[in-house]
Amino acid sequence: MRVLVVGGGGREHALCWKIAQSPLLTRLWCAPGNAGIAAIAECVGIGAEDIPAIIAFVRENAVDLVVAGPEAPLTLGLADHCRAAGIACFGPSAAAARLEGSKTFTKEVATAAHVPTADWARFEDPEAARAYIRAQGAPIVVKADGLAAGKGVVVATTLAEAEAAVTEIMEARIHGAAGAAVVIEECMLGEEVSVFALCAGTEAMFLGAAQDHKRAFDGDEGPNTGGMGAYSPAPAFTPAIEAEVMARIIRPSLAEMAARGTPFTGVLFAGLMLTATGPRLIEYNVRFGDPECQVLMLRLESDLLPFLRDAAAGHLPAEPPRWRDAPALVVVMANQGYPGPVVNGSAIAGLEAAAAVPGVAIFHAGTRGAPGAITAQGGRVLGVAAMAADLAAARDAAYAAIALIDWPQGQFRRDIGWRAL
Repeated sequence: MRVLVVGGGGREHALCWKIAQSPLLTRLWCAPGNAGIAAIAECVGIGAEDIPAIIAFVRENAVDLVVAGPEAPLTLGLADHCRAAGIACFGPSAAAARLEGSKTFTKEVATAAHVPTADWARFEDPEAARAYIRAQGAPIVVKADGLAAGKGVVVATTLAEAEAAVTEIMEARIHGAAGAAVVIEECMLGEEVSVFALCAGTEAMFLGAAQDHKRAFDGDEGPNTGGMGAYSPAPAFTPAIEAEVMARIIRPSLAEMAARGTPFTGVLFAGLMLTATGPRLIEYNVRFGDPECQVLMLRLESDLLPFLRDAAAGHLPAEPPRWRDAPALVVVMANQGYPGPVVNGSAIAGLEAAAAVPGVAIFHAGTRGAPGAITAQGGRVLGVAAMAADLAAARDAAYAAIALIDWPQGQFRRDIGWRAL
């Protein structure tokens, strides 16, 4: 098969890394890719959101399957344009991708499907939003309604913090058009877990779970980020909880989407809170998580490509995926200042030595250059991942590899995996 992966982050590096191992693969491209992806796929200079250029490329190169990495091209209709051109695409239609593109839409679907989730309200007027917050009290959650690259959520512990979030999102527009409206939710208590399901219409197959670390600093302090590390499996996510999630959350949501005429195809990422009364939906994403994808790909024993191919064709494989028993953990190395403004171009050395640590795989997220001359470009830059006999050994291997990376501009959390350990 001739495959194009769309995107250029750590998730896409992990997808390319796994797809490249498939005996079904004949050629692999990535648009736009990054310095790490270039070692295993042909990177093409097309932006992930340049839909016309992507369609022209897949036609010219007889691509068999397009695999969408990030959410933005999906919300822009990448899958629709591929299918209109007769090209298979792993990912939902633009209409179905509203599950991530609009927090309001997700809450409406969850409510209609009787999916357990937080109480919520939507506001387009900032003063009304602040009045609602004062009436509800803190802690409370404020979310930008639209796409904000994983940064549009504020878990406010005080009324002042919640009201400030409304000001920043709706009036200062720190997330741009995503902040035209906000969804305000009750603050659920428990452990957060990321659950993935391979979907084709009303059919769903469990595709792994992980726990990630959203806060920027050790001890779950600081601002929310796109994710500073993850591990899998998640000890708190038991087989009984898995069965409950598939029956009460995933499949009812798919049935509601199909009833609305917007059936979902691809991977559905459910962010869940494991509360005292059972699992409850926080949000849906319409693609693999980042950095969760990195640990899932390390643990996945099955060939990934048939799963992507079959779902893109509208059906699920006959057999569920096989997983390695060994746990995996990834630590994200970010540019100094992330998730705020960063300075690009700092040199990164020592990657070869770090990658030689047993059990370690390094996934590039925001890099440029060639081996020996790698520079940082963006917020999250590297994902240093490891798989070992137990989670403590995987953690130790990842941090041993980080110690060999010479990048003074980098920052990372030193407590990834603390909940499980």
